[in-house]
Order: sequence, then C-alpha cells, then structure tokens
Amino acid sequence: MPTLCGAIIARDAERTIGRCLDSLAWADSLLVVVDDRTVDATAELAVRHGARVEVRPFQDFARQRNAALELAASDWVLFVDDDEVVTPELAEEARRAVDAGEPDIAGYWVPRRNILFGRWVRHTGWGPDYQLRLLRSRDARYREDRTVHELVDLHGKAGYLSSPLVHYNYATLKEFLHRQRRYARMEAADMRRRGLRIKPWSYLLQPWRQFWRRFITWEGYRDGVLGLVLSSLMAYYELVTYLELRRLWRSQPGSPVEQRIPRADAEMPPGPAGASKSGPPAQDHRA
Repeated sequence: MPTLCGAIIARDAERTIGRCLDSLAWADSLLVVVDDRTVDATAELAVRHGARVEVRPFQDFARQRNAALELAASDWVLFVDDDEVVTPELAEEARRAVDAGEPDIAGYWVPRRNILFGRWVRHTGWGPDYQLRLLRSRDARYREDRTVHELVDLHGKAGYLSSPLVHYNYATLKEFLHRQRRYARMEAADMRRRGLRIKPWSYLLQPWRQFWRRFITWEGYRDGVLGLVLSSLMAYYELVTYLELRRLWRSQPGSPVEQRIPRADAEMPPGPAGASKSGPPAQDHRA
C-alpha cells in the first residue's frame, strides 16, 4: 500500500505543535522540519509525539518544503502547518485518495477553514481557501524563486478533496500585525530580487486594489465589521510592502532586470465543480 507522511515546517511552535501532531497520528510517519532559529521546545515536543525531527537553516518556505519532500521517504506527503489541525474527515479522505493510487494524479487541493480571532472567516480572502498540500513525493517540487506565496510544480494532474483542514490563524491583533509586517518585508525582498520597479501611482492604486478585492470581489462585506477591518489592514500592509520595496531600491540600486510593472498576485486555482472560483492567492502565507 502507498505510504503517507505528515510533514510540518515549524519555528517556535511549542504552543501548537502537539495539537497538530495529534491530528496526524493516523499517518504512516511524521516529519517535523525545524527552523534552526527556534529557541523553544518545538523539537523536543515533536520527538515525544513520535516524529522524526530535522533541524535546518531557514532560507525560505519553498526550500524548507522541498527538503521535507526529500526527507520524508514516503510515497505521499501531507503538509500541515503547526497552527493547523487535520479533521478526522480529512484524514479518512486523504487516506482513501492515497490508497486509490490514481496514476495521473500527483497532488490534491485541500480546503482550509481559517479561524481568525476565534471566528471562522468565510470570505475576505480567507475562504474559500484551497491549498495544494497532499503531494506525491516524486512528482512535486516547490519553485525556489519565490520566498512567499510558494507554488508547486506537479508532474501530473491535481485533484480536490472536500474535507477541511482547520487553520487557527491569528489569535490576537498583535500577532496579526507582527506577522503581516514580516510578510511585507519578505514580499518586498522577493519583488526586489525580481527587479520589480514601482510606478508612482502604485502607492495608491495597489492598496486600493487590495481593499477592493478583499471587501468587494471576495465578499468581505459578508463577514461584517471583521471583514471591513481585515480588508483595511491588508490594504495598509500592501502599502507597507511597496514602501519597503522603495527602501530596498534606494539602498541597493541597480539590477540586471528592471520591470516597471506592479506586482501580480497569484490567482486562486479553479475550485472543484460547484465551488466558488474567487478567493485568496493559493499558498499565501499572508492568509
């Protein structure tokens, strides 16, 4: 029978790693790739839960996931973040999909249910939220030219699962703001590496575009006041990203390739039949 490994990329995750690993107890093996900057008991807790632990320097999310694909030594890998939980329904469905062994399927999109500040956010770019997480090891590799919004190249087709992965995303506003600042810096650095130049009106139009997409296109208004607040904050951090990009260009002038175009967000992949095709960028760590 095909084997399946539950894999987690973690840093300072002692508060959440136990719950996550418990939800993966059904997998044939467990692997935790720990960022070498970790200072808490993440690795020790993972070992207690029966996981294999590998400590690696962190370059970006894509390289960490590619390392996990190589280290897993299993036919399939299910990637789960430390603040996510695999529901029993998803565990059963993933096992059935792997055991079915459809030769033309190299991966599966998994719907993710995002919990922000204790509330399930169904719109605003946090839902529907399909993530390409169940991968046939030999047929998948993450693109290493992106530090955030990582993308997977599959040698085959992708299917869809229907049972959710629950993401306990942000518990407090402080956590949300801290993480968005970090993502803005990472995104700006990625844009700088790609030689992306800013047009003067980008400082206004890109934040407005972000707000419009989240609140109108992705129906954030249906999430009420929370949808309005989240749309506004994400628009603000779009501005922060462009200001950081400007700072990087001024401190590091010159590039072999300079593109005077605004950043193009990754598009949400088509959902299964009957599902909405509007939604947040796939594999978006800001979400």
